[in-house]
Amino acid sequence: MVLQLAREHEVVITVEEGAVGGFGAQVLQALAEHGALDRGLKVRAMVLPDRFIDQDSPAAMYAQAGLDANAIVAKAFAALGKDLTRAGIRQ
Repeated sequence: MVLQLAREHEVVITVEEGAVGGFGAQVLQALAEHGALDRGLKVRAMVLPDRFIDQDSPAAMYAQAGLDANAIVAKAFAALGKDLTRAGIRQ
């Protein structure tokens, strides 16, 4: 499925509650082994930051960690070199 996503999209973004070296690293390894990075695919991994996050609602904690929907959209637009505000999206 990862290889299919890489063939059909310009950007692959992984989002995980783990740390650097987790799922995103495994996806990147698989893409590299199959040559999916040879044609300009953009890959971004989003992980929990290495800092304390105060206990709160899950939605608030994801927002603090930069893993909420707004942050994911912003990451995708940045990878594509597109401006969120020009697309009519406010953060």
